[in-house]
Amino acid sequence: FLPSFLPSIMVSDNTKIGSGLLFLGCIFLGLGVLFFFDPALLALGDLLFLTGLTMTIGFSRTVRFFSRRDRMRGIISFFGGIVLVMMRWPVFGMILQLYGLIYLFGQFFPILSQAMQNTPVIGSILSMPAVQQFFAGFGGGGGGRPPV
Repeated sequence: FLPSFLPSIMVSDNTKIGSGLLFLGCIFLGLGVLFFFDPALLALGDLLFLTGLTMTIGFSRTVRFFSRRDRMRGIISFFGGIVLVMMRWPVFGMILQLYGLIYLFGQFFPILSQAMQNTPVIGSILSMPAVQQFFAGFGGGGGGRPPV
């Protein structure tokens, strides 16, 4: 006797685990940068981030996302940065990864900025015209197509 709306809001176990791994990956990446680009923490953060992304959105959607031809520059720089981190060149690897992340996920930044304008502290900063114009420049004219 479950209400009809319950199945639509239930989240699978893979998505829950993937979200946790994504969170841990971001924590380890942040700690790796905080501890002067520690290669072990950065490599662990990269692995957790990619595993969490795969488990959150699914294997086929992850492969489809990382094989789009219009995002090839971001894909190559992101994975090239991971390779550089694994080869113990953490500073250059993180710079390359950051460029790849901005190129790949740049379309999410205006959406995130718009959603966070209602938060108490950050909202007033994000509502400034200069900040809105900065975030509006992201996305690279993907024709309104969502990145994932």
